[in-house]
Amino acid sequence: MHRNTDPGARCDAALIALAPVGPGRPLVVKMSVDVDKHCHNLRPFYLGGFLRGEIGMETTVSRVRGVLFEPRATFKEVDSEFTKPGDIWGRYVLPLALIGPLAGAIGRFLFGKRIAGTSLPESVTITGAGIWFGISLVLQLGAVFALTQIISLLAPGFGGQKNDVQALKVAAYASTPMWVAGIFNLHGRFLMVGVIVSMYSLFLLYVGLPTLMKVPQDRSMGYTAVVIIAAIVIFLLVSTYTLF
Repeated sequence: MHRNTDPGARCDAALIALAPVGPGRPLVVKMSVDVDKHCHNLRPFYLGGFLRGEIGMETTVSRVRGVLFEPRATFKEVDSEFTKPGDIWGRYVLPLALIGPLAGAIGRFLFGKRIAGTSLPESVTITGAGIWFGISLVLQLGAVFALTQIISLLAPGFGGQKNDVQALKVAAYASTPMWVAGIFNLHGRFLMVGVIVSMYSLFLLYVGLPTLMKVPQDRSMGYTAVVIIAAIVIFLLVSTYTLF
């Protein structure tokens, strides 16, 4: 098989030699296919490896856009992806989970401490802001881990499959609105805006859980309800520190 090694040549033709069925010479067929359009789930493996400039997962920005604006189609695509947990944590969870703690630390340093979501004139030192940032980030990551375990452990009880990787996909991608809303942690006045935007994560759980965890339709509502309750509890526990 011959192919153009230029990563920009997405639809260039390739020459493929077909072995003859009977006596005769091999047949050479010229064909082309847009691998980005038709083979997106195989991108890490097709034609001998990665293309230059590409990674195993879609870029973070495009995945965030898909989760927020086309959740049903995105979760169906995610369901068939072969993705390592380290890729999800390193290329998606961590970059987005940094938004809230970073905005909150900057806001506390610039605008002061907070009580019940209200910024006070008393300033916070750089050291204090850094400590808040570190604890807040650990809590954000711990929340994803806890929700992942709950999703995976509860699935068999509702006829689904126990799969930590699939559960991590749901927990990570459903948390997208909450992480994006972390930018409103910059000032206490934006507290309720961030909470309202974060509630969209509950809808994403409703969309993603039955698809990725293979829960039967007649039991998916009960499963989703239990997971959503657990997610709310985790959110409230984390929020007592990160939002106030």
